[in-house]
Amino acid sequence: MAIKPTVFKAELEIADVSRSYYGTHSLTLARHSSETDERMMVRLLAFALHAHEQLSFTEGLANADEPALWQKDLTGALELWVDLGHPEEKRLLKACGRANQVVVYAYASSTPIWWKGLSDRLRGTANFSAFLIPVSGLAALAERTMKFHCTIQDGQIWLVHGEETLEIEVTRLA
Repeated sequence: MAIKPTVFKAELEIADVSRSYYGTHSLTLARHSSETDERMMVRLLAFALHAHEQLSFTEGLANADEPALWQKDLTGALELWVDLGHPEEKRLLKACGRANQVVVYAYASSTPIWWKGLSDRLRGTANFSAFLIPVSGLAALAERTMKFHCTIQDGQIWLVHGEETLEIEVTRLA
């Protein structure tokens, strides 16, 4: 019998100054049994960075053919593919062929090693970009019911949860 995912609820108020996007999203995140709180919170940040009414969480870890998030247009065409961690080159090239834009958010300490192996082969791919998100303190914010105010400007994220503010600097790799 498979272990059922743990359900988390998040209310996310987003003020993305860089994109002139302002909105509130009530989100349900199903954390797969093999997913860490850290990865789930990176998924939440990735949602904030790309917030759009068509952006949605996928089956992710439960379905190897899907990214963590995607955005489809009204015809079902993939506009945005958002992956997390250190996906393999073959997966990323396939995603670049399927989606208008492919974004990876790497968050582990081994990211420089992963990126060194891929950077030359993926740098020339016009619809691909990769970023590094430091996750220190992020997992500690994970609760079954969460409310965040997220301000985004010029690669900086300020994530406010109650009295706590976490400042996160997103670094572009490609």
